[in-house]
Amino acid sequence: MSKVYVMDHPLIQHKIGWIRRKETGAKDFRTLISEIAMLMCYEATRDLKLQDIEIETPICKTTVKELKGKKMAVVPILRAGLGMVDGMLSIIPAAKVGHIGLYRDPETLDPVEYYCKLPEDCSEREVFVVDPMLATGGSSVAAIQMLKDKGVKNIHFMCIIAAPEGVERMKSEHPDVDIYIGALDERLNDHGYIVPGLGDAGDRIFGTK
Repeated sequence: MSKVYVMDHPLIQHKIGWIRRKETGAKDFRTLISEIAMLMCYEATRDLKLQDIEIETPICKTTVKELKGKKMAVVPILRAGLGMVDGMLSIIPAAKVGHIGLYRDPETLDPVEYYCKLPEDCSEREVFVVDPMLATGGSSVAAIQMLKDKGVKNIHFMCIIAAPEGVERMKSEHPDVDIYIGALDERLNDHGYIVPGLGDAGDRIFGTK
């Protein structure tokens, strides 16, 4: 069963409080989203495995710790997920970046793929799928299924704000994927927006509202 981690770090909570404010403009919103993603990435990677290697300092030989095994990849769900990429790369600069584009079919409301570009060795990497909002869970469930269909096995999902409905759907459909959440909100409203939430993350990141 997937593990759900809700971040309690004071800096993460403080910055989420600022992106919730309706008066926070696009420039500050973008900066804060990136900073929150960086802090969440730091928290979410604390269980990465380490190995001992021998190196030589200017003084002598010694044994140090180094990340073991699989390299990492960040895969944002377009378009809002793009706002989290730079913050994560500031912590893990060697990570490769893929992109998944989905839109919601107006008739069925199901997510439809319109773009998918992944690193060639994505199946060998620890992959973090990122999207600021986990609302109904439709897009994240579909994006993760696309990755699995392409042979990716080590998948984690990271969002800044989540609704309980989306979390339950993710746990049900992808029980092998751990979920990292900045704040778990109350519910979805009749229009599928998270309450209290922060509105449309994509519009606020790119100033398109």
